[in-house]
Amino acid sequence: MIGTPNITPASWLMILTLGFVWGGTFMVQALALETAPPFWVAAGRIGFAAVLTGLIWILRGARMFTSEDRDWPMLIAVAILSAAAPFMFIAWGQQYVTSSFTGVAMAAVALIVLPLAHFLLPGEQLTWRKCLGFAIGFAGILVLMGPKAFVSTGAGMEPFGRLSCLAAAGCYAVSSVLLRRLPPMDPVGLAAATLLIGSVVVFPMAVLSHGAPVHPGTQWLILIAILGLIPTAMANLLRIIVARTAGPVFMSLTNYQVPLWSVTLGVIFLGEPLKASLLWALVLILIGVGLSQWGALRRLFAKED
Repeated sequence: MIGTPNITPASWLMILTLGFVWGGTFMVQALALETAPPFWVAAGRIGFAAVLTGLIWILRGARMFTSEDRDWPMLIAVAILSAAAPFMFIAWGQQYVTSSFTGVAMAAVALIVLPLAHFLLPGEQLTWRKCLGFAIGFAGILVLMGPKAFVSTGAGMEPFGRLSCLAAAGCYAVSSVLLRRLPPMDPVGLAAATLLIGSVVVFPMAVLSHGAPVHPGTQWLILIAILGLIPTAMANLLRIIVARTAGPVFMSLTNYQVPLWSVTLGVIFLGEPLKASLLWALVLILIGVGLSQWGALRRLFAKED
């Protein structure tokens, strides 16, 4: 039985953490793509995370389903849609599109989740406030990215690269809803299963597409370790916890943060200029979050009797 979403202060902290972590991921992945083909970057990232999470899962007793309900087909679908497919789509698409377009595509996850959750999950029905909030938040992303997000790179495969990024967004949206529909499971076991099953899909695709791996050097190994540990292993567990408890609509707020954090980190660490668009985007996104999550925010700041 699927309960109504339970949004707590910990839920807000987790999506803020996810937004920050994933905001810096594209920059690290872009560096990794300079040293290895895209599917081997995806394979190295998911493989490292799968081994690490799998070991933790075994040490915790290797529990998976925690009730009599079993749904292996849906678990396999979740693994492919939440790890294997989007990792490959993004890694391949980033070769031909701007990082700004990738950010806009990931923000589209929130808009895709809304109708899916409305029809498939209790307690996630569409309201005028929620729709308006998400629309204003997405407008904030468009202001942040600006026209450059849609300027052509000149690459012949750019249209397919854009479709690949949008396909990744669709995968994340569908998998977030399916995560909520899975029977009771140990969160670490679920995280390990998604990454292990995803690895079984990604590694053969890497071999078929690029051939046997060639040692790319120490830099690639360091970058893959960073990608595997923080934005994959750790973030995958947090994503599962949030989607399972607070729901996929709340979870999708992370996708509005990702490009915002990406630009902010560029200003802080790369010396990029602070543009007015960042401040306007922040205002719009905060307004959007406030409208779409009014009830959760009111409970969060309500004074105890």
